[in-house]
Amino acid sequence: MQRHSHHTLRIRFRELLNSGACYHTASVFDPMSARISADLGFEVGILGGSVASLQVLAAPDFALITLSEFVEQATRIGRVAQLPVIADADHGYGNALNVMRTVTELERAGISALTIEDTVLPAKFGRKSTDLIGIFEGVGKVRAALEARVDPELCIIARTNAGVIGIEEVIARAQAYESAGADAICLVGIEDFEQLEKVSEQINVPLMLVTYGNPKLRDNARLASLGVRIVVNGHAAYFAAIKATYDCLREQREVQACDLNASQLSVKYSTADEYMVWAEEYMQVKE
Repeated sequence: MQRHSHHTLRIRFRELLNSGACYHTASVFDPMSARISADLGFEVGILGGSVASLQVLAAPDFALITLSEFVEQATRIGRVAQLPVIADADHGYGNALNVMRTVTELERAGISALTIEDTVLPAKFGRKSTDLIGIFEGVGKVRAALEARVDPELCIIARTNAGVIGIEEVIARAQAYESAGADAICLVGIEDFEQLEKVSEQINVPLMLVTYGNPKLRDNARLASLGVRIVVNGHAAYFAAIKATYDCLREQREVQACDLNASQLSVKYSTADEYMVWAEEYMQVKE
């Protein structure tokens, strides 16, 4: 297999952002999946934060994975990756100074781009995991990320959640992050093309869209015309791997099949219910 330097892959990712086309990510969660994705012709992969938590810790997406654990997995992928890989770096593992450390470590790991979101993490007890920090703090994180990178080809993508705020605030945040120097804007929770058009006409940098397979947004040509260059449909490949592992081992032990799908199996074996009990016991503020 032909090897590519991390710098070369970053240049390739920049070319994708400037191509005028729309690309769908492969869910890349270990070295083997990275090699498979490249061999199948995917242009770009993504290491999801939730997937990394399951793969490394068998734990739910409660901001339990540490930066060092995430970087270790990214490094394993970076050693063999023949396609650019985006890292879902969550909130940067802390404040703006933590973001700087996150960028430094992921750049060394060989990542081509990373998303930094304006979410309050870890979530407080009784609060949604989609609560957002203030816009000025979000800008500070973007600026800190840009300051920390060494290779100027590494892309810093600012992420915000349109599903929890009004479209006007989405535009305000996206514009602020663009002005701060973000190379692209990642949007979560866009419901349809009407919403996307309102944001797109106010933003000049490329867009990345997390759609979770939303059927209302399945039009590559239209997405591309609105500045969307990267689409994340979810991580079906990883959940399929969980299901295949379960089915293989179950058949080996001649255990009766359960009626859980791949996503439900991941919840069961990440012991999400147990974590919820612990959260209620140790995080709830009691008068």
